Amino acid sequence: MTTLKELAKLLNISVSTVSKALNDSHEISENTKKRVIELAEKLNYKPNRIAQQLKTNKTKTIGVILPTVTNPFFAQVLHGIETSATANDYDIIVCLSDESLEKEERSLELLSNGSVDGFIMAVARESQVKEESKHIAGAIDNKIPVLMFDRVVSEISCDKVVVDDFQSVYEATDYLIKTENRKHILLVSNIEELSVGKLRIKGYQQALKEANLKPNVLKLGKVKNVEAKIYKYIEDHPETDAIVSIDHITGIIAINMAKKIGKTIPRDLSVIGFGYEHTQLLSSPKISIIHQKAFEIGKMSVKLLIDHLNIEDHQLQTIIVPSELKLGESTK
Repeated sequence: MTTLKELAKLLNISVSTVSKALNDSHEISENTKKRVIELAEKLNYKPNRIAQQLKTNKTKTIGVILPTVTNPFFAQVLHGIETSATANDYDIIVCLSDESLEKEERSLELLSNGSVDGFIMAVARESQVKEESKHIAGAIDNKIPVLMFDRVVSEISCDKVVVDDFQSVYEATDYLIKTENRKHILLVSNIEELSVGKLRIKGYQQALKEANLKPNVLKLGKVKNVEAKIYKYIEDHPETDAIVSIDHITGIIAINMAKKIGKTIPRDLSVIGFGYEHTQLLSSPKISIIHQKAFEIGKMSVKLLIDHLNIEDHQLQTIIVPSELKLGESTK
């Protein structure tokens, strides 16, 4: 592996000059920078990451703590994080909390020993249900920047990247009311105890309130047989003419159960769910979705965290990434 000393010897200049040229220092002439960079590329020179860490006291590594990667939303966010981190010469270490408070605490503790420069995280379900966030506040108190995305703790001051949860469901419900003239709209939820779930339910309720319609929320919680629960509701409430699902799976289940009962989608029943660009390929008819733009959320999270790490007077921000209602075949 080529070293700075070898580059300096071949170019007949000092190691300090080579280092400054590679770091685009204003002290070095453009001609010298060009000579150094061309030789470095020719010899496939790679900076010594460990030496850089010792010099700058930075690891150039981001800790990422996710509740799960089986949910396509978090998988897409992780893809965005990894893509942006690589483009900015950062590595990532990924830990899964598996929706557990204890595992989330362990992950923060494990990586807070100098392994990472900062964290990007979505809070675990158990942490939100128990309203426990001292472990996150502790990392921030120890001067380790934390950025939360999607599931956030409003009481903690840190950078945040969120979806417009309230507005996105409000607009989807409003579409069903005003464009399709639906009167009996059911909201299906298995995330009602999470911060994002609460906001989405409020958006749904607000749209119905403005139209003087009655809200109906089917809370699934930890129900094991989700299909049976949704099937029974649709069967027992034949007046239901639309369903809004606020997670990534129950909308597709609702389509399947409605068809099983004998309803025609969307003539008898319209369905809107949450999803990503390929979700519409998973159902027949293709489901209309609230597209959360997870990849963009991941990229934006990295950018904001790196700004925090590199800008001395960084001001904490909450960035809202707008969702998009993408109509498919499950709405008129």
